[in-house]
Amino acid sequence: MKIPLSKPFLNQKELKAVKQVLNSSWLTHGPKNQEFEEIFAKYTGTKYAVSLNSCASALFAVIKALNITGEIILPSFTFVASANAIVTAGAKPIFADIDYQTSNIDPQDIKRKITKKTQAIMPVHFAGQVCQMDEIMKIAKKHNLWVIEDSAEAIGAEYHGKKAGSFGIGCFSFFPTKNITTGEGGMITANDKDLIQKIKTLMGHGIPKMTNQRLKAKKPWYRAATIAGYNFRMSNILAALGVEQMKKLNQMNTLRRKHAAYLNQKLKKIKEIELPVEMPKTKHVYQMYTIKLKKGNRDDLVRKLKAKGIEVSVHFDPPVHLQPYYKNKQKLPETEKLSRSIITLPMYPQMTKKELDYIINNIKEILKL
Repeated sequence: MKIPLSKPFLNQKELKAVKQVLNSSWLTHGPKNQEFEEIFAKYTGTKYAVSLNSCASALFAVIKALNITGEIILPSFTFVASANAIVTAGAKPIFADIDYQTSNIDPQDIKRKITKKTQAIMPVHFAGQVCQMDEIMKIAKKHNLWVIEDSAEAIGAEYHGKKAGSFGIGCFSFFPTKNITTGEGGMITANDKDLIQKIKTLMGHGIPKMTNQRLKAKKPWYRAATIAGYNFRMSNILAALGVEQMKKLNQMNTLRRKHAAYLNQKLKKIKEIELPVEMPKTKHVYQMYTIKLKKGNRDDLVRKLKAKGIEVSVHFDPPVHLQPYYKNKQKLPETEKLSRSIITLPMYPQMTKKELDYIINNIKEILKL
């Protein structure tokens, strides 16, 4: 049996939506973007949403729009794009340790890392579970810091009844492994109208209005840049995918949670591994299902599962502070421990009981249970 790490949940509705856009001849940023943004803002409980070409661009654009040039505290236990966005936008990443149980940034270490140069906190909601946002927002308020939520892995996740991306400024990813996909793509959520307008200007070559917004103007050809911008636009084609994916997001997240519950039930007696936890008053949406090997050779287990056709992976090894470009003498013991023990198992909405049982039985067999 072959089981992929992830699999997009697409059907004829997405194909039909894309075909309609192709037939319309409006392929660049257009009407479907606006529809996608309105749906997404309503879903997350924010006033505004802006679609872009990636989450990395979203993070970069937010940092630029906020004029942050100082320090931004984030976890090292994340995909390198989080730190890259900070550096390329002209700021400095400061890595904080994580809470080993949740794999999310430790608010206590955030406090320890704050200096006079700190301007923002970038919590990364790992694998579908929101960070301790009540504590993080208190810290931010006390020190007058921006909060930029890297919500790439947490579309639909909740903390105390609020959606990821609605506490500070949210940045989302629609990569094929995420809870919804547009192939490549991202979204920014916020409640500040002026900030949103600046982001829109930045992402469209510094021109305040997109092409489709200028059509009804007296001089639709008039394009005057007000700032030096970039091209971070999402196409109308990809936005059409996003609209259809949003219609079944709750269904897909429910299936992910169902599969995770089944894995938890069947794997809980294995003493050699530690299962993911869902913290009180949260809703975990399991963009990834990760286990931790308490003892033994993690890499050996990964290789043996792969040999059985199970496309497991590791997120994240090495953590960012140990990667060549960022490497320094900083010690983050919980992060380093986690990166040595974590394993990502396959997780996607349309998994079957047969596939889940195959994963479970092979883990037991390899660990000789």
